[in-house]
Amino acid sequence: MALNVQTFKTRSLTAVVFVVVMLTGLLWNHWAFFILFSIIHFGCWTEFQKLVGLIDPDYTNITPFHKYGVKLAGWCLMLYFTNDQFSIFGMHLHELGWWLGLLFIFILPIIELLFAREIKPKNIGYSAIGLVYISLAWGLMMDLRSSFVPARAGFTVSPESWGKLITCALIFSIWINDTMAYMVGSLIGKTPFSKISPKKTWEGTVGGAILCVVVIALLGYFTAPANGYAVIHWIIIAAIAAVVGTAGDLAESKLKRVANVKDSGHIMPGHGGFLDRFDSLLLAILFVWLYIQLALK
Repeated sequence: MALNVQTFKTRSLTAVVFVVVMLTGLLWNHWAFFILFSIIHFGCWTEFQKLVGLIDPDYTNITPFHKYGVKLAGWCLMLYFTNDQFSIFGMHLHELGWWLGLLFIFILPIIELLFAREIKPKNIGYSAIGLVYISLAWGLMMDLRSSFVPARAGFTVSPESWGKLITCALIFSIWINDTMAYMVGSLIGKTPFSKISPKKTWEGTVGGAILCVVVIALLGYFTAPANGYAVIHWIIIAAIAAVVGTAGDLAESKLKRVANVKDSGHIMPGHGGFLDRFDSLLLAILFVWLYIQLALK
């Protein structure tokens, strides 16, 4: 019992610290947002490479240039998706990301040819998957933070406020969905949802999604302009986050199962690693971004 109490205290303290750090990065300013998700980007990459190495030991033999170069190349992708708000020494970060990205495209293959004992296309493929799975997702997150929806779509807030609203709505949707799914599943869950994640139930999954949509709709009503056309977008964003986020959670669970590990990392005691915390968000970002481009732009 003492162990359970200690575990609960550890998990609770970690959760509080996690929420404070996330809210600081989300709400302070665009630079805090950029720094926060840059750290998350590199953390996710480190755990992804570890998991792939457990699944296929050949991947552990990639050169340091490949191992760290692909992380930096992915970070350049993040830089590319920033806007003119982000500039340093008179240069916009998206321009810096573009030119550094081109440099990596030319230099990394040459260095790999010179120093690798054997070039294995499958290892390049694993890294390419990481660029799409991790770097593109966080790049699109930067684009969401920098985006602006015209007033004709039902929003009359400033670009800065809009960026905060949409990223917070997305992340809060994921948090609410996960929390409510756990609570509903614990109370009335009986029907297993997937063999990949035995603890998930249909009752918890559906209940979490419904409550997520309801809560975000209410938040959207009181936060965004109070008209039905605007609120319907928050409802759709919450629904996308709940459905696709659950798929993202299952995908990462499958990855861990194949790698034969319980957690992707141990950066957050009691909660696992970066991928454990952001698996749902990584996949949901892409679909929310697509919805905004198609429906609101």
